[in-house]
This record gives sequence, C-alpha cells and structure tokens, in this order.
Amino acid sequence: MKNAVLLLGACSLLLSACSGPDAIRLMLGVSEPPVFRSARAVSETEVEFAFSKPVTITALRFSPQLQVEEIEDGSTVRVTFSGDLQPGERLTADLLAEDADGNTIAVLVPFRARNDRLPPLRITELRVDYTRPRAEFIEMRAFGDGNLGGLRVFVASNAGSPLVYEFPPVEVRGGEYVTLHLRQVEDDNRDELGSDLAESGGANSSPTGRDLWVPGTVKLLRRTDIVYLLDQDDRVVDAIALSETAGPEWPRSHFADAADFLFRAGAWASADGERIRPSDAVLTASATTTRTINRDESLEENSRSASDWYITATSGATPGRPNNTRRHGD
Repeated sequence: MKNAVLLLGACSLLLSACSGPDAIRLMLGVSEPPVFRSARAVSETEVEFAFSKPVTITALRFSPQLQVEEIEDGSTVRVTFSGDLQPGERLTADLLAEDADGNTIAVLVPFRARNDRLPPLRITELRVDYTRPRAEFIEMRAFGDGNLGGLRVFVASNAGSPLVYEFPPVEVRGGEYVTLHLRQVEDDNRDELGSDLAESGGANSSPTGRDLWVPGTVKLLRRTDIVYLLDQDDRVVDAIALSETAGPEWPRSHFADAADFLFRAGAWASADGERIRPSDAVLTASATTTRTINRDESLEENSRSASDWYITATSGATPGRPNNTRRHGD
C-alpha cells in the first residue's frame, strides 16, 4: 500500500509539472515524433530533407522517377540520385522516415531541381493598372544566357501568398526580354517555353520577347507594392519598391515587412540608411494602363533606387521590347 501511495504521489507531481499530451507521453515513455521541416535541392543530383531530429529513411520514391544512389540519414537527410534533369524541374518526393524510438512520419513534398545557370536579371518594366484585355505585367531582361527554372516572383500586396509565380525550366539568351503577364484573360495566351517567341497571342504579347502568363484573373500587382525576385538560395536577384504617395510610413504592415527585407538584403536603397519608406519608392500616382513604370535602360549600373526609374509617356508601354524613352510630363 505504501508503494502505491508513493507511486500515486509521483504521478501527481509529474502531472503538475506537465499537463495534457506531454504528461501522458512522459508517463507512457513515448517520445515526440519527428517533424518534417523542408526539402531543398543542393546540387544537380542531391537533395536535402530537414527534420526536427535524426531519422532513418525506410522508403523513398520520386516523381518523375529517379534512381537513388545513396541516402545519408540524420536530422538532415541527404539523398544522391542519378538523372538527367532540367534546371528547376518540378519534382515530388514521397518518403517514410523513422526515428530511434520507432516513431514514423510520411512526407509528400514538391521541390525543384537545382538550377545553377540562372542568368543575371533586371526588372525593366511594370504595369500596375488593368483594362481588359491589357493585364498587369512584370518585364525582366536577361543579361546573359541561362535558364530561369526555379526563379520566384514575389509581390508583397498579396499578403497571404506573396509568391505569385515560380518559373519552370526555360532557356533564355542574353538580351532577351521576358514578360510575366499577371492575368490570363484571352484564349490565345500561351506560355513560350521553347524557342518560338511568337507562339503567344493576345494583347501586349511580343513576337520578339518571351511571354509567360499567370493563370486566373485575380489582381496581383498594385500601385503601392514591393516586387522582388528570389533565386533558389533565397537571395534577391532584383527588386523594386512602388508607392502611390511619398508618405513617411507604409499603409500596411506587410509592405513594411517586405521593405525591411529588401533593406537587410541590400536590394533597395533608403534615404536615411535606416529603413525603406514610401518616399524612397518609385512614385506611381501618374501610372496608367499605357503609362508604365520603366527602368532607364541607358544606365549601366543598377543603383537599386527610384532614381533608375520613370513613368513613360501615354501609350508608351513596350512589354517584350526595349523601353520607350519618352517620359510622362516631358
């Protein structure tokens, strides 16, 4: 009886220290199961899967199918495979992992193959207004041959989901313009993923520039916004801050957060050297459907500031072509 009382007392102390599922797990000797954290391609033939604790992979397959050469278990599982993949090709891993206590976790996760051939890029023109069928767009220019696979486009005004596009594998040539149209509103809109740059029809498609289209008709870009491109290592490739007014503070916290991110990354300049404010952004009040926001392409250096940009003259939009040098108000 004395031992039973002692046991009950110990249990009471245990439950007072830990409550809920944690107390039950502790009493039963059950450990926390592993938690999956991320998947990341680290080379053209290697991918890492991160877990909260060391695990052993007990089953693994890829779609499209890949031949697995080696698996290094641990908190970070490194898988080496053989396969002729395109840069930034979309893959899915289906795996089962087990920790030392026998807890298992099943993971089904998409990721993209490694792309080490991303060319230097600059954002060169944006349209922030919409008049059907002329959609908002973000135009970029490649400054070398390469592949855009895995490049990601973020637009801060979409607070719940700022990632608006991830490029599939697509080869580009140095000097080529790539226009990402942010709505797909015409039947003849086509993604130009190959060598035919005249494949797409529709308003503002270019027979000499590459046209790609975001499916759907939801507005994704606004006059006050922050746009940035990230590579597969989360480095900022290029960015632009936009504001309809030159006020001292951003109207929403997600704009302020994105501006702070660009400042820390050195991707956009601020006047005071402390943080990016709307007064540091490209002012867009005079932009319209035909008066787009243009980079001054005569400048060789990228100052990462509003001084590189201007609003073009009425009817001056040139998606997929060199920018119109006529400026609004001149």
